[in-house]
Amino acid sequence: MDVDIGMLVVRLALGPMLFVHGWNKAMGSGGLAGTTRWFGSMGLRPAWLHARLAAFTEMGAGALVTVGLLTTPAAAAFVGVMAVATFTDHRGKGYFVFKGGWEYTLLIAMVAVALACVGPGAWSLDRVLGIELTGVLWAGAALLVGLAAAAALLLACYRGRR
Repeated sequence: MDVDIGMLVVRLALGPMLFVHGWNKAMGSGGLAGTTRWFGSMGLRPAWLHARLAAFTEMGAGALVTVGLLTTPAAAAFVGVMAVATFTDHRGKGYFVFKGGWEYTLLIAMVAVALACVGPGAWSLDRVLGIELTGVLWAGAALLVGLAAAAALLLACYRGRR
């Protein structure tokens, strides 16, 4: 019961946070056009596609984690998005986020992997639907799939900062 409450709290912190980040990319002050320009300046090509992929991956994975549905695949998406962000936007700026570093992206990815390991808890759609994709092997899979997806995206589409 304590673990279930703890995982609900983690999901309600992590999921909406990523959803709102995606929403901001799509609907914030600069909208997708601003996100496209930003992604282009970071070297992601085609920038218009990456702006949409990032926004909708963040919103989708954030929503899934919030309700506890397909939690481990959503955790893999968290890892992938955070790995790309670390490499393209936070790399070379040190550890601390207040200096633009990768502290934040690493923490989000690590919490997502821990969520895949422990599971979303009793108050989740995974539990209601009998979806059991948790444990050390599933957490490892979320980590590896997320990192592999990020590496593939970067190898195919990253052209370096302008």
